[in-house]
Amino acid sequence: MIDDILKVSAEKMDKAVESAKDDFATVRTGRANPQMFQKIMVDYYGTMTPLAQLASLQNPEARTIVITPYDKGALAAIEKAIRDVPNLGANPTNDGTLVRVSLPELTEDRRKEYVKLVKTKAEDHRVSVRNIRRKGNDELDALKKDGKVGDDELARAEKELDNLTKNHVDAIDEALKRKEAELLEV
Repeated sequence: MIDDILKVSAEKMDKAVESAKDDFATVRTGRANPQMFQKIMVDYYGTMTPLAQLASLQNPEARTIVITPYDKGALAAIEKAIRDVPNLGANPTNDGTLVRVSLPELTEDRRKEYVKLVKTKAEDHRVSVRNIRRKGNDELDALKKDGKVGDDELARAEKELDNLTKNHVDAIDEALKRKEAELLEV
């Protein structure tokens, strides 16, 4: 039972770290990155659909993304969705077959804003990892109350859960450090 609780907690923490990395990837750096556009939702015939499902994304130059829709009828909707994204500063152009997005150079103030945004996202993900630990501890305490585990087993499991938490928080911090360096690189 203890092993099941630890395994489930570890899997959830792994997902939280992956989610943090995905969130960091959506924050714009000085270079264009197709992952920035992955979570953009497009109104495709009345249904909100992720851009990645509607088109292929290519990065031919450092600050340019070329979006080639699978359905040419979605061009205007894709262009509008990109234009409506706050904090992107992108100016999409539609030539009838594809959408070309040129990203302007980031200013120093904008870079600092993005660093703050990434730090906020990192803290949110650290909190989710800690909430998973708290839930795991609650489940372990419930086992103790039911008399299914002894004090020594409980102490070992809690220590292992704390180590899992520390490792996952450290992984989020490491991803944050890499993203910060990427953002501040001119």
